[in-house]
Amino acid sequence: MQASRPLDGITVVSLEHAIAAPFCTRQLADMGARVIKIERPGSGDFARGYDERVRGLSSHFVWTNRSKESLTLDLKRDEAAGVMDRLLESADVLVQNLAPGAAARLGLSFEALHAKHPRLIVCDISGYGEGGPYQDKKAYDLLIQSESGFLSVTGTKDDPVKAGCSIADIAAGMYAYSAILNALLLRQRTGVGSRLDVSMLESMVEWMGFPMYYAFDGAAPPVRAGAAHASIYPYGPFPVGGGSTIMLGLQNEREWRVFCAQVLRQAELAEDPRFISNSQRTANRDALRALIVTAFADLSIEQVTQRLEDAQIANARVNDMAGVWAHPQLQARQRWSQVDSPAGMLPALLPPATSNAFTAHMGAVPAVGQNTDAVLASLGYAPDQVAQFHASEVV
Repeated sequence: MQASRPLDGITVVSLEHAIAAPFCTRQLADMGARVIKIERPGSGDFARGYDERVRGLSSHFVWTNRSKESLTLDLKRDEAAGVMDRLLESADVLVQNLAPGAAARLGLSFEALHAKHPRLIVCDISGYGEGGPYQDKKAYDLLIQSESGFLSVTGTKDDPVKAGCSIADIAAGMYAYSAILNALLLRQRTGVGSRLDVSMLESMVEWMGFPMYYAFDGAAPPVRAGAAHASIYPYGPFPVGGGSTIMLGLQNEREWRVFCAQVLRQAELAEDPRFISNSQRTANRDALRALIVTAFADLSIEQVTQRLEDAQIANARVNDMAGVWAHPQLQARQRWSQVDSPAGMLPALLPPATSNAFTAHMGAVPAVGQNTDAVLASLGYAPDQVAQFHASEVV
């Protein structure tokens, strides 16, 4: 028998598209919440069309939308207001990441909803948050990576590089998720719902704390250093014999001495004035890199890895996606589950935090409108009313 999940009995209604809000609500669904995803009739969430990489389904959509119910609803139709009202009567949380101002124009601002549904928690996710000169500015993940300063410290000396995944969306989605959990706890004490205003920009700027403080009070910011660390060295990728690459990192002077003696087998380097401290090693990284590359040139990746392991120096392989799918640690810990989808059963990673008290909900990725009739029936609409909604293209 399945143990109770933390969010069993919680209902979330989400006006969501793209990544930030869907990623947030998927976390809630994983923990047992019922998530009703409202989509456009016909095409649905436009993220469904980003690509067809997963047996014809979108990789982004499959990743962020398991365990949800899909309800198609044309929010611009008058009849939709009644459906929304019934949904929100029994809902605990409304999440939305529509264009700035769109929810308010639909009568779904926190102020309008709080009067009718005082226990409802409303979470608004946007690029820049409410207020300020950027309030109505469009925002996408890469644009927020740029606006937050992330691109200025990421990449090579000559070219900035974006992150390979949607980190601004992920950051906003996770802050929205944690804020909703906080709001649910607060409501237990007060009996009243609250409004959450989550900004993608602020989510990313929070993550930029190290480079911002590094450049505090007009100081020079961290230099772009490719895959290497900007201010700790050696910490990054190094080529080894056979064309492979090893990633390694040192954190303190003890590790530096051990690295010189046991990995490079040049103990005298530990006392070289050019490398006597992390600041000196960083300043003279080109010279030190040349020495490390030379030491590794005739060694296989297995030999270098063994030396690093014997010396207890942190290291990693530079995996591609195939390497991650087949990662032995994920396999050994049985971290892959299966979820259903319109394309059949698909592998899905279990939520990263494992509990000994419950298992996560790993439900299906829905087709567009797959649950429309069932959701409407649960709201008390008779079959003939549902049929009329379909005929008039409200759903």
